[in-house]
Amino acid sequence: MLELRTEIEIDAPAERVWAVLLDFERFSDWNPFIRSIRGQALVGSRLDVLLGASGTRPMRFRPTVKAVVPNRELRWLGRVGLPRLFDGEHIFQIEALGPMRSRFVQRERFRGLFVPLLARSLNRDARRGFEEMNRALRERVAVSTESRMATGKA
Repeated sequence: MLELRTEIEIDAPAERVWAVLLDFERFSDWNPFIRSIRGQALVGSRLDVLLGASGTRPMRFRPTVKAVVPNRELRWLGRVGLPRLFDGEHIFQIEALGPMRSRFVQRERFRGLFVPLLARSLNRDARRGFEEMNRALRERVAVSTESRMATGKA
């Protein structure tokens, strides 16, 4: 097994971070790593996800949503090929650090026979993609917060 983990602090409440994270329709506007998601964040549902770090060819897969805890966690399990060849459990977690500050954690647990063969590229490319998305999410939440304040909806 290989686990990647990145995190970033965001100057916004967990609810605002969650709202941006679950707004799948707008991912293509801001997300450099997960370029699109189609489907609903409901346990047991399948998503259609296109992802890839900058400079890599994007990959499309259809993970199954495993957990949805509003304002706290979204988790899915994706597979390439048959079970136990290459499985990835992707976890997005949001932790409230105060009324206007949150920590966003992005993790993935890779399991399967192909993981040792892909470990180097996963550590390089997937980690870079996570970090790119984390920074873009922080920027998107800041824009969302500024927009809400300008319209009096803060």
